[in-house]
Amino acid sequence: MKKFGVSAILATALLAGCGSMSPAPDTPTRTVDGVLIGPSGMTLYTFARDTAGKSTCNAQCATNWPPLMAPAGAKPMGGYSVIARDDGKAQWAYKGAPLYYWSKDMKTGDRTGDGMLQGAWKVARP
Repeated sequence: MKKFGVSAILATALLAGCGSMSPAPDTPTRTVDGVLIGPSGMTLYTFARDTAGKSTCNAQCATNWPPLMAPAGAKPMGGYSVIARDDGKAQWAYKGAPLYYWSKDMKTGDRTGDGMLQGAWKVARP
């Protein structure tokens, strides 16, 4: 009987804890170790030469720094907005700063693009 009582208490505690959990908001990025990462799990970056809501990274730049593309019909949420690129495609921006990956980051957790181009590229932070 004693064993059953402890089990019941533990089960109740676990269920109560689950009731307070809520799913993460549906956002285009997550934060890991204070840095924004994209759906691929790779580090995201911002470019100091961009202006709020406008990407200046096109052509070869966008090959080296692939934009975090937004799907058709994406809507702004929280600090995220959708900007139109020069090629007409949609890109996610955070607090007005367009978001990019760095093509030389090979695995999750890599941040090899931070400080590139005399500090113009920085890891994106919330």
